[in-house]
Formats: sequence, structure tokens, C-alpha cells
Amino acid sequence: MALIELKNIYKSYPLDGFELEILKNISLKIEKGEFVAIMGPSGSGKSTLMNILGCLDTPTSGHYTLDGKPVESLSSDELAEIRNKKIGFVFQGFNLLSRTTALENVELPMVYANTPSKERKERAKKALEEVGLSERINHLPNQLSGGQQQRVAIARAIVGGAPIVFADEPTGNLDTKMSIEIMQLFAKLNKNMGRTIILVTHEEDIARFARRIIKIVDGQISSDVGNNK
Repeated sequence: MALIELKNIYKSYPLDGFELEILKNISLKIEKGEFVAIMGPSGSGKSTLMNILGCLDTPTSGHYTLDGKPVESLSSDELAEIRNKKIGFVFQGFNLLSRTTALENVELPMVYANTPSKERKERAKKALEEVGLSERINHLPNQLSGGQQQRVAIARAIVGGAPIVFADEPTGNLDTKMSIEIMQLFAKLNKNMGRTIILVTHEEDIARFARRIIKIVDGQISSDVGNNK
């Protein structure tokens, strides 16, 4: 059974009296442990697709099964629980709290999950070590480079043990050298730690780090091919 399965997914929004179609008849499967890049130009629907995959939004019609569960039948509380336990998110803008240390930023999801303080600190330190920031745990975001801030964001995404990581344009605010380092880190999380990585990008060189590339054009899948690196 696939970890993720979409069948005939449509997504539209009301606009000035008519329905604006964003996604049209999307069907795909993603297996556990895959590293998938979703590519497409601005406005293609790739971020909308990621929001649906990440249980941040729901489709207008169609079926989404995540780890054997039909997502469209889940309540908002059940969706929140899935996001908390199964999914980690990494965004272009890092989304770190500016007056909070790297360690405290990584602890944040566990605060919401009512994880005991001692366990939070131990797990946050381990996650920061996994992303190569064990020497920076007490630094504030403005004391870190862009690449280091994104590493903190990745540590925050994996600290709860989520088996799936969604990354939406994670290198968009980084220079070429930092972008390569961040993508190598995602590849390590995938290969060495078995996490399923789903990356959204419009950059070919970033997508090539993935082992499968799905291209979206005008809300539809235009190609879905393996990347034999």
C-alpha cells in the first residue's frame, strides 16, 4: 500500500461568480521512503498540491489516502493530529521566532504536543546535531546565516519523528552554495534516516537532488519520471 495516494483530485476557488480551477484530475502515488520533487512555474498549482498533501487544505473533489487513512473523511482535530505526528514542514521563509534561540525554536512543536521539558530539550539537541548545528543551539536567528536558519527549520520539522517532510521552495532565500548544502541535508535525511521527502520547487537544479520529479503545468501532471542520479 502506498504511503500517499491521490485519485482524481480537483481543487477550485470561487472567484467573481465562477469557480477558478487550480488542480485538475490529479492522480499519483508516493511510496514510503521516496524523495520526490514537484516542479512547475509560478501559478501552476504545485503549492496548492503540497498544501493538500500536507493536510493544510482539502480538495474540492477526489480522494486522498495517507498511510491507509481517507483524509477527506477526517475531522479538523484528526487532521491536526496527523500534521503533528506524521508531517514536518519546511518553508522558504524559515518561520523562526526572532527572539528565541535555535534550541527553543526546535522545541516549539513539542511544547504544543505537551512533551515534558527535559525530553523536549534532549530531542531538540539531537535534532540540531543531526543537521550540523550542535554548536549553535543558543544562538538567536539573527546570529545565524540563512543556511543555518534553514537548518534550524529542518531540525524543527524532524524533531517530533515525523516520517514525512514537506519542503516548499526551501532554498528560495539562499545563495547557490547554501542551497546545495541544504539539498544535501535533505538527501541525507532521506537516504540515511528513511524519511519521505516531498519538495516543491521551480528550479531544475534543485529538483535534480530528488529521485523522482513530477512536473505540474496548468494544474495537471505533465510528466512523472524517475531521476537516475
